[in-house]
Amino acid sequence: MVNILIQWLTMGIVSLVHPFYISMVEINHNAKDATVEISVRVFTEDFEKTLQKRTTTRLDVIKPADNAFLDKQISNYLTEKIKLKVNGQPVTLSYLGHEVQNESVWSYLEIPKISNVKKIELDCSLLYDYEKAQSNIIHVKNGKAEKSFKLDYPKNNAVFDF
Repeated sequence: MVNILIQWLTMGIVSLVHPFYISMVEINHNAKDATVEISVRVFTEDFEKTLQKRTTTRLDVIKPADNAFLDKQISNYLTEKIKLKVNGQPVTLSYLGHEVQNESVWSYLEIPKISNVKKIELDCSLLYDYEKAQSNIIHVKNGKAEKSFKLDYPKNNAVFDF
């Protein structure tokens, strides 16, 4: 009986200690402005450790010593790890900035001059270089249509037809 109790307690503690590795990518077609807006949400600690692997300069996402340098690191990382095709054509993501909210970092990107969207092809390997248990939740909104998809490492491709 004591052995079973110890096993249950051990399982409970392990489940509490084991972290989740998840991020969220929201893609929204703004027909009025003819843009595709992309918001990326990642846990601050995971993002900071991932970015730190790519530079010898010490990074602090919450209180950066050099915000322009941090923005450049975030921009380079996101545009390398998130690739999009809209209506079969590769597009260039423009980094707009980031903000820290509680335990997350929200980063914002945009694709200008997209008047309509019939298909979005996504190649997303966000934080796969940090943790093999990483999952990326993708939400796409085009007009009133909303679609979602979950990418678990190593899967990195999703297609959204409208």
